[in-house]
Amino acid sequence: MKISDKIKTRAKKMVSEMTLEEKCSQLRYDSPAIDRLGIPAYNWWNEGLHGTARGGTATMFPQAIGIAAAFDEELTERIAEIIGKETRIKYNYYSAKGDRDIYKGLTIWSPNVNIFRDPRWGRGHETYGEDPYLTGLLGSAYVRGLQGDGEYMAASACAKHFAVHSGPENLRHEFDAECGNKDLHETYLYAFKKLVQAGVTGVMGAYNRVNGEPACAHTELMKILREDWDFDGYFVSDCWAIQDFHLHHKVTSDFVSSAALALKKGCDVNCGCSYAYILQAYNDGLVTEEEIDRSVRKLFEIRLALGMFDSTEYDSLPYSAVDGKEHNAVSLEAAQKSMVLLKNDNVLPIKKEKGKVIGVIGPAADNREALKGNYYGTSSHYTTYLQGIQAACDEAEMTVLYSEGCDYSKDRTECLAQPYDRISEAVITAENSDIVILCVGLNEHLEGEEGDTGNEYASGDKESLLLPESQQRLIKAVLDTGKPVVVVLSAGSSVNINDDRANALICTWYAGPHGGKALADIIFGEISPSGKLPVTFYKDTEKLPEFTDYSMKNRTYRYIEDNSNVLYPFGYGLTYSDFACEILSAEKTEKGVKVKISAENKGNCDSGEVIQLYLHTDDENAPLSPWLCGVKRFFLGQGESIVLEIEIENDSFDIYGEDKVYRKEKYRIFAGFGQPDGNTAATEIQI
Repeated sequence: MKISDKIKTRAKKMVSEMTLEEKCSQLRYDSPAIDRLGIPAYNWWNEGLHGTARGGTATMFPQAIGIAAAFDEELTERIAEIIGKETRIKYNYYSAKGDRDIYKGLTIWSPNVNIFRDPRWGRGHETYGEDPYLTGLLGSAYVRGLQGDGEYMAASACAKHFAVHSGPENLRHEFDAECGNKDLHETYLYAFKKLVQAGVTGVMGAYNRVNGEPACAHTELMKILREDWDFDGYFVSDCWAIQDFHLHHKVTSDFVSSAALALKKGCDVNCGCSYAYILQAYNDGLVTEEEIDRSVRKLFEIRLALGMFDSTEYDSLPYSAVDGKEHNAVSLEAAQKSMVLLKNDNVLPIKKEKGKVIGVIGPAADNREALKGNYYGTSSHYTTYLQGIQAACDEAEMTVLYSEGCDYSKDRTECLAQPYDRISEAVITAENSDIVILCVGLNEHLEGEEGDTGNEYASGDKESLLLPESQQRLIKAVLDTGKPVVVVLSAGSSVNINDDRANALICTWYAGPHGGKALADIIFGEISPSGKLPVTFYKDTEKLPEFTDYSMKNRTYRYIEDNSNVLYPFGYGLTYSDFACEILSAEKTEKGVKVKISAENKGNCDSGEVIQLYLHTDDENAPLSPWLCGVKRFFLGQGESIVLEIEIENDSFDIYGEDKVYRKEKYRIFAGFGQPDGNTAATEIQI
């Protein structure tokens, strides 16, 4: 949103009444009260990536990568609207008790719109995947939903981490991400620009340097953000990133000079302790009072735009809405739409028959960690995969056998036992079952943020795309029984189970508290799966560029050069039905090109699907593969058809060179349910 002149005038007046010391204190993320002016304390740090997080009970949704897999702009906006509403309710009730602690404010430091360029990055599951268009589309929907369209924002969204940031985690405090102008604008900045256009009111800087300058005090990036894009919100450092200037990047000498550099370049609020030195920086002549005022005014513009000093339309929201039935119904819907069926040898859906025995095996089967991801909230109710299957089987008078099978990563589940102490039990369970649901994967301790995981060998990143040895042994032992096996993969990134004998493979991501019910609904055919991969699944990392290489050459589906290393492609996902589509027309408009597509469900099952539009043109600077430019999720009963309209925006036709952005005269448009192949509908358009 744009800050109104009225709010800017109020903010300027409030700041003019503060002493210099008071103004400096407000630049900290944990801003103290100024009692004489009636200004309460405020903590800027709150999280809401997939539900209001870390501040008590709230509705939790699938992890961001799972939300992305739904390919559903409207659903993402509804999810964010709920997060904003619950954040506001909790703020109202907490502040009424005088509780203004961390994770209880209205400034949500989400979404993460970094590009998941490398499957080794541990934080990739916080993002919307590897494609700039999809990331910008869903990130913008999150901004609209969270902030709302009323007189005051429900909550404030924050696009992070600006910019060129996607690992390695263990180097992030000292790393210099080097990239050319083409990759910078085409890939790394694209989604941020879209979120600014959508009205995002916060931007968080990254830990790393970008082409030599720290991202939180970067001359070019700040110019692009503030001048080129006309960003009108506040800029916050990543947490303790400013001290990296002198401790690790070595571009300054101490806390005082680091704080001065960040403030002068345009960082308004510091998550960390460096801005405790702003007053000293002023006394040393390193910053001016005008520069201090500029940032303090910006922070109070945001607080005023949130209605913190006024009565708002949100004041009467009831606490009973938090984690309520209506909101949890959306969480279940998101889980159902996010799960991606990658393989199915006609073993799914499983027909319910009285007396049938279902074996549920694996460390992710009855574990809440398989549902959460990171930056999660606290749900009042969880249904694990085992519990969801048990509930469905109880109704049909079917038997469920269960074995943990192994630990996530350790070689035993009991400390005094021999290695692989649950393998024999898993084999016995499989042998006595008609079909096996084998639940494996990762969790926030095996992939995540540096310092937040127990994965100290890689600081949260993955060294391999394979599962830990304990799970590899379990998979082999269960498949060796010869029983029909459905592998359920709970992870936030590309994983290779390294055994193609499974009859079916479902990627559930971190599906949220209702993941167990969603999975049961899919495997027993109550609904059809309809999720799509927002990232490429690779066979291994040997054919990928070095993790520290930020060039997009041979990265993601757009620039991959060796398709033999692709296990499952971006945009891929099966349903239980059979769909067909046709491009009816493609017409130029003021905003771009409007494409009209007919879609038909020709199969024997009601199902959701996702139309995906791709563009391509012959040019040395164009991506190697057709690039995503439009999506539309829909639902059809068997035998039904629909006509859909999708507008390809003008900037989707942009071709990025190192020194210019231009368009070609002719493009090819593809429409289908995944990346273009021999069966994809296509047409040409003259621009």
